Amino acid sequence: MNKNLKPAFFSALLVWAVAFPVLGLKLSIDGISLVVHSQGSFTISIIAVCSVLMFLRVLFDRQWSSVMGRRSDRKLIPPALSNYLTLPKTQRWVILGLVVVALIWPFFGSRGAVDIATLILIYVLLGLGLNIVVGLAGLLDLGYVGFYAVGAYSYAMLSHYLGWSFWVCLPIAGLMAATFGFLLGFPVLRLRGDYLAIVTLGFGEIIRLFLRNLTDWTGGPNGISNIPKPEFFGLTFERRAAEGMQTFHEYFGLSYNSINKVIFLYLVALLLALLALFVINRLLRMPIGRAWEALREDEIACR
Repeated sequence: MNKNLKPAFFSALLVWAVAFPVLGLKLSIDGISLVVHSQGSFTISIIAVCSVLMFLRVLFDRQWSSVMGRRSDRKLIPPALSNYLTLPKTQRWVILGLVVVALIWPFFGSRGAVDIATLILIYVLLGLGLNIVVGLAGLLDLGYVGFYAVGAYSYAMLSHYLGWSFWVCLPIAGLMAATFGFLLGFPVLRLRGDYLAIVTLGFGEIIRLFLRNLTDWTGGPNGISNIPKPEFFGLTFERRAAEGMQTFHEYFGLSYNSINKVIFLYLVALLLALLALFVINRLLRMPIGRAWEALREDEIACR
């Protein structure tokens, strides 16, 4: 026990170091100043309890391991239930249930939680695309985020300068990012290993510097402001619609709620993520998916 005392103290302090800045503090703006506040005694108490539990867990590590070792010999799940859960039909129903929950929960969640979930789904889409290049084909692409920048700025400029609608700009932005990837692939995919990583990293930096220096169009470091809000097929999510337009809540006979726009963006991101998962799953079962995996394992044997 004495040998575990020092690691136990360190683990408890680590809980405070990680949890207190993230959960125990909140920021607010007072004029032009940024003010740091405490989240309150309840949150601090939860962090303190977690640190004490971590301290005890590390301090009595040997006793905990022996108890868990004896419990692991017992089967917590009956074999019949375990076999049922591994059936493809059962897994499909579980996935369908998760999709239904993901579609319903934003209507009962807070605006902040839905905003965070939308951002998570955007990065899930980026991760799915990067997994094809790095995880399946085995190509070390360090400039993948450059295509994300191309798509984002394409949407912003088309919407801001040309006034095109959300449903027109969104697919065009995706096609622009894919086009840049297609054009970059011709010279770059002839390289391998570190050379490929260096060239793709350079592409990502070139895109970033080019967009920041194109201040007349992109606004430089300040970005593009006053981008038109997304619409649901001509229905705006504002409280009052512009002349010749109609609001979403008036068309469907609902009371106005600013969270409707946030839920709409979340559902769009969720449907795009589900579509990407479906397409990737189908591609992996096709010859091109097996070719990607073979290329990753051994390029010479793949050829």
